[in-house]
Amino acid sequence: MTSATTAPAPAQTPVLNSLGFAKPPSQTRVVVAMSGGVDSSVVAAQLAREGYDVVGVTLQLYDHGAALAKKGACCAGQDIHDARRVAERMGFPHYVLDYENKFRESVIDEFADAYLAGATPVPCIRCNERVKFRDLLQTAKELDADCMATGHYIQRKDGAARAELHMAADMNRDQSYFLFSTTQEQLDFLRFPLGHLESKAETRALAAEFELAVADKPDSQDICFVPNGDYAAVIEKLRPGAADPGEIVDMNGTVLGTHRGVIHYTIGQRRGLGIGGLGDPLYVVRLDPDSRQVIVGPKTALATNIVPIGEVNWLGDGPFEQEIACDVRIRSTRPPRPAILRPLGGRKAEVELLDAEEGVSPGQACVFYESGGSRVLGGGWITVRRRPAS
Repeated sequence: MTSATTAPAPAQTPVLNSLGFAKPPSQTRVVVAMSGGVDSSVVAAQLAREGYDVVGVTLQLYDHGAALAKKGACCAGQDIHDARRVAERMGFPHYVLDYENKFRESVIDEFADAYLAGATPVPCIRCNERVKFRDLLQTAKELDADCMATGHYIQRKDGAARAELHMAADMNRDQSYFLFSTTQEQLDFLRFPLGHLESKAETRALAAEFELAVADKPDSQDICFVPNGDYAAVIEKLRPGAADPGEIVDMNGTVLGTHRGVIHYTIGQRRGLGIGGLGDPLYVVRLDPDSRQVIVGPKTALATNIVPIGEVNWLGDGPFEQEIACDVRIRSTRPPRPAILRPLGGRKAEVELLDAEEGVSPGQACVFYESGGSRVLGGGWITVRRRPAS
């Protein structure tokens, strides 16, 4: 008598939870970076509701009683209290970590020095790069977390090889400009549960559904450690004597007036120069902190096609060996626009804008996107004086 052979059962595709892990949510530990605002609070509450092993962590980034802080800014006193209340309501542990020294050394000091050098820095990018996605992410790993989630509006998608970074579904909330320096290793560990939402109204609706006290809390404005958007006042406090007066000159070196400190001016500025009545409108086209000069010129002098980039961070298929067509964003408030990206070796590149831009400023970021698409290819920092448009 012969025995029938049984065919092997087909391999089963593992079922992934909403964060992409092949195990139940209750066995998946996720550290949520909680700023105390509605976005990160909703992320933590939603994951807790889904049954994940949530650990909330809030960073105290500066002394909330000091002059540098402002009411309503993230990562200060009231916001720490708000994050704790969300954790208590949803029943997960919450910790506050004192990162004040790291934040000052990694973000605030560079912010002040960049302004003194005539640049226009973006400290929120450095905070993500050097504090939240480096130090806090390492803390999450030390807590045996499977991943770290944040309330940023950006999408992480599974690519053919590794995770990809994409713009948010809601372009009005998209924060990809501020996250270009995320490394591939960090991206593999990060999750952004809000990136697919179509509007901020959906986030607030979820907060109301979870009965969170922060459901109607206003969004934070400006840079968290800059009271009322007064950058110069903060820099003068950090670097006494930084606001020494100097000359306002035209592009030929003719003195047109005096100013009250280079730190009070930005490239592209027209108002508040104190040199009216000289004919056509004049704009700040360059800052020279060494000579303490503010150089002004016509609006046409602001236009440029060529943008030099340093400290390039490549994501996805980079670094590239040859030039590619892509879209770039040179300010957080401007949409991506067509350009040619030319890698120059190392961490340098050059961007040629197909249409000239005005007010391109050293210290700002330039973020690269796939041409006509949403994927973030990387980005870098605008470095030296622009070449004028041809």
